[in-house]
Amino acid sequence: MLGTYSYHEIFRKTVVAFGTLFNNIELRRSTEVMKVPLAYGPKQKFLARLDQNPDPTNKRVQITLPRISFEINGISYDPTRKVSPTQKIKFKKDNDENKNVYMPVPYNLSFELAIISKNQEDGLQILEQILPFFQPHYNLPVKILPDVDEVKDVPVTLTSVDYEDTYEGEFAARRAIIYTLQFTCKTYLYGPVTDAKIIKKVITDYYTDTNVNRAPREVRYTTTPTSLQDRDGVVVTTLSSATDTDDNLIAVADASGIAKFANIYIDTELIRVSKKSGNNLTVIRGHEGTAAAAHASGANVYLITEADNTLLDSDDDFGFGELKAEFTDMKKRNPVSGNDEAI
Repeated sequence: MLGTYSYHEIFRKTVVAFGTLFNNIELRRSTEVMKVPLAYGPKQKFLARLDQNPDPTNKRVQITLPRISFEINGISYDPTRKVSPTQKIKFKKDNDENKNVYMPVPYNLSFELAIISKNQEDGLQILEQILPFFQPHYNLPVKILPDVDEVKDVPVTLTSVDYEDTYEGEFAARRAIIYTLQFTCKTYLYGPVTDAKIIKKVITDYYTDTNVNRAPREVRYTTTPTSLQDRDGVVVTTLSSATDTDDNLIAVADASGIAKFANIYIDTELIRVSKKSGNNLTVIRGHEGTAAAAHASGANVYLITEADNTLLDSDDDFGFGELKAEFTDMKKRNPVSGNDEAI
């Protein structure tokens, strides 16, 4: 398990999403509107820059106030959000394969956000643009897992607000008023994403001998998924008369392409053919849990075939087709090759 490479950039995405929350904070004075600069890093770094003597030839040395800085200051496991570690999430890759990933592990990311200003008015103006949105949490939408087209809400909780005034020392020293906000982001970490084939056929062999190594299979049940609706769009015939919801005898224009025990699809109803006489069909309405409905004369009749079953996706509703076979040839199935071989 350990050593299997997986990197979904979850921490990075959470940091970027958190910083984006404060990316458009503005400061408005009587004749000026400015966007408050935002940077990732410890507040001590910017305070140290403030204390440096600016070089007139290098404008990058001195920084301007106000500004906002933020950084991660802790990562901790959250047992209150734990789910079953053996449960898997499955999502579609294509028609033949799924992707699997174990349930995510809950972790809390602690953030410290510092508002640094040179006077109270600027600091309070910035603070008032932030606090009303946290009561005490704000749901942050983040697309955590790139393989899953799903946006997860990550609660961001404001846990404390502290105030600090560094106006001490010499008269010429620059003043810095600091509001420090502590946040907790409740995110999730995912492990490796693996591929998994979709099971489309189940074969069960029955034996009468307890020694399965030398016992031949005598009865076999084969189960495959069947479509509950037409998928290839091929019309086999049309209704020659209207039918009501409780009609078990329906007439079609041409029943030559419909066999006994076939499944047909009309509008949104799946119908099972139990008997056929000419162009008249005795049917079982509302097959496989579909709702019986009235159908107009001339409605298209679709035949559910293997082509429709092949077009099934892993997230589609489906029924089951069962086939029973009996054998007397003293053979058994080789699970590796999939062939019946002599014992």
